[in-house]
Amino acid sequence: MTELHEIEPFGAAFHESEGKPHNIRMALALKAVAERAPIDFLPGEYMPNASPVTPTSGVYYTFGSGFAVDEGKLRENEERYPELAGELRAIREDVCRFSTGAVLAASKDRTMERLASTGACWGGGWAGHSNPDYDRLLSLGTSGIRDLIRSCRTENLEAGDFYDGCEIVLDALDILGQRFRKLAGERAAAAGSEEEKRIYGKLAETFGVIPQHPATDMCAAVCLFWMVFTFDGIDSPGRLDQFFLPAWSRTDPEEARFWLDRLWQAFHRTRTWNLCISGSDENWNDMTNDVTWAVLDLAEKYRYQTPNITMRVHRNTPEALWKRAAEVLSTGIGMPALYNDEVMCPALEKMGIPPVHSHLYCMNGCNQVDIMGKSHMGLEDGEVNFGKCLEYALWDGFDTMRGEQLSIHTGNAAKFKTFDELMKALFWQIDHVTDVSVALSLCSQMAYAKTAPSPLRSCLLDGCLERGRDYKNGGPLYGDGQILSEGMPDCADSLAAVKKFVFDEGRYTMAELLDALRVSFKGHEDMLAVLKTAPKFGNDDPYVDGIMKELSDHWFAYLKTKHTFRGGTFAGGCSTFNRAAGNGRACPALPNGHLRGDPMFSDCIGAVPGQDVSGPTAAVKSALTYDQTEVTSGFVFQLRFDKALFGTEKGMDSFIHLAKAYFAGGGQQLSVNVLSADELKDAQAHPEKYGDLIVRVGGYSDYFVRLPRDLQDNVIARTSY
Repeated sequence: MTELHEIEPFGAAFHESEGKPHNIRMALALKAVAERAPIDFLPGEYMPNASPVTPTSGVYYTFGSGFAVDEGKLRENEERYPELAGELRAIREDVCRFSTGAVLAASKDRTMERLASTGACWGGGWAGHSNPDYDRLLSLGTSGIRDLIRSCRTENLEAGDFYDGCEIVLDALDILGQRFRKLAGERAAAAGSEEEKRIYGKLAETFGVIPQHPATDMCAAVCLFWMVFTFDGIDSPGRLDQFFLPAWSRTDPEEARFWLDRLWQAFHRTRTWNLCISGSDENWNDMTNDVTWAVLDLAEKYRYQTPNITMRVHRNTPEALWKRAAEVLSTGIGMPALYNDEVMCPALEKMGIPPVHSHLYCMNGCNQVDIMGKSHMGLEDGEVNFGKCLEYALWDGFDTMRGEQLSIHTGNAAKFKTFDELMKALFWQIDHVTDVSVALSLCSQMAYAKTAPSPLRSCLLDGCLERGRDYKNGGPLYGDGQILSEGMPDCADSLAAVKKFVFDEGRYTMAELLDALRVSFKGHEDMLAVLKTAPKFGNDDPYVDGIMKELSDHWFAYLKTKHTFRGGTFAGGCSTFNRAAGNGRACPALPNGHLRGDPMFSDCIGAVPGQDVSGPTAAVKSALTYDQTEVTSGFVFQLRFDKALFGTEKGMDSFIHLAKAYFAGGGQQLSVNVLSADELKDAQAHPEKYGDLIVRVGGYSDYFVRLPRDLQDNVIARTSY
């Protein structure tokens, strides 16, 4: 007979612990999953996979969705197992009130949600990424972390429940280790080859040590990391070359590379997010090591689209590493993305993070920024669409795509006499839409803190144990927020067109412009042609670049007046992920020539695709218009280079010089596509021939033929240098 705990381990354990503190109920439920969930070594990779979600579970916890309740799955289980229907129904009735999604939905203001539903913004909705301290795990093991908990308990006597929950989840990790030890022994006994027998024998021996004790070699380090990484839900490894270095140094080089190779296959199979390499310490010493080089070798060897590799550079980055990065980029995988410590660290220090910690930054997700093992701020808290903000400034808060008043009143634009009046109205709209994004984000942060404590991550982030506070409730040392911008180049180009042809030259009145925009330029094709000749951002033109500076400076400063529930301050970024086309579709006709609902829209901080026609140096100089020391999330700047040129020694050297110039001028991040325009067009027509063609999208890499047509068009439209 099927047992309740086999089909619903998390939900059953949570329900049975009714009356206990919520965090302890969560920890006991995770322990039940560790005891009951199917485990396996990934075939051919020997990686110990321990998913937090069982195939039959209707209740589970993951870092992204929080306390998740799938009512459909629960009802399905009630029908499939009639002998357990009563108990399953009781679980369903109990757990639904704790669903993070339900609590969040009930807390949102409907007026704000209506505005967000237009594509003007969004806020919160999921838990976001973070980068736990895997060095703590590998160097202490669960026994060492228990010692740390005992020490911290004496300083926070009122937080006993919090520490009890943390100890229970460490029990869960120990249980998983025991189960993997047994499974490895069984696999060794049944092995069909001497090599397989040797490997599984090594794994059985290794799990006799981990997770309770520190990892002594790469086999132990990789297995301990992967077991916890998968049980936590598969997020971002962060500074992998730093936390693996001690074990790497104690392992035979061939053996060390074998286990890193196995891990690489597992990363690809599971769509792991961001892996960060190299960088500097607070004294600007270079942190490149043997693992750094090995990661780049694997990236070139396999040419996968995942994991998303980021490489940090700075004043002392070795020339050989620059060259190696260019060689890997020349394969066309769009990685590594480059981050500039010389700008990123000062930006973090402006937020109050000292150099000893700012130089520990890494990326997660596409390119959100975190302090490795010390923060919960590396997530997308929200987003603001500047194209929609301009729409509201032009139409007095009226949403022309929805046909209703959704934003604040800022005046009849037909009566504006000066460009400054338009800018003032736009800033009011930007501030209002930003307020909505922030408010929705705060609802989300509070809902996760209430319903989805994470005792596991609380054990692996500095500040949580020391303060006796959960990872979701102000425990980590840093809890800043990140709101992303979308369509800022489209907005700047539109403003330049209005300024030039309405207010400077008087060629059209505001009323005439609005009439043309209302009908998406139908019958006004001559005006559309004229407006398209206005200066475009991305060409080193002070006329439009000055507008962009005014626009971005205002927004960055305004965001920093807003505070997070997690105990920090909001700041800006730009990472479109795969949302560029959707942001364009949300917008009406705009003065830069964007037509109503057109999916072509800016996909980074650079020019609108195809509008940077003055060469890469001009594109770089325009991107330096932004004060990038005000940005603490990913601020994606994408350049596309022709494969025929970039693949040469001269081409790669030219790219390195351009990248260094951009970073020396104050650039924070650079993503590169090395592609052939003809190849991209042929791939659209004959996708069956290009299954392995990879492109850089909006902060991550993906297979070109898997992208929607409108995103493919966006990539093709980018200017190629």
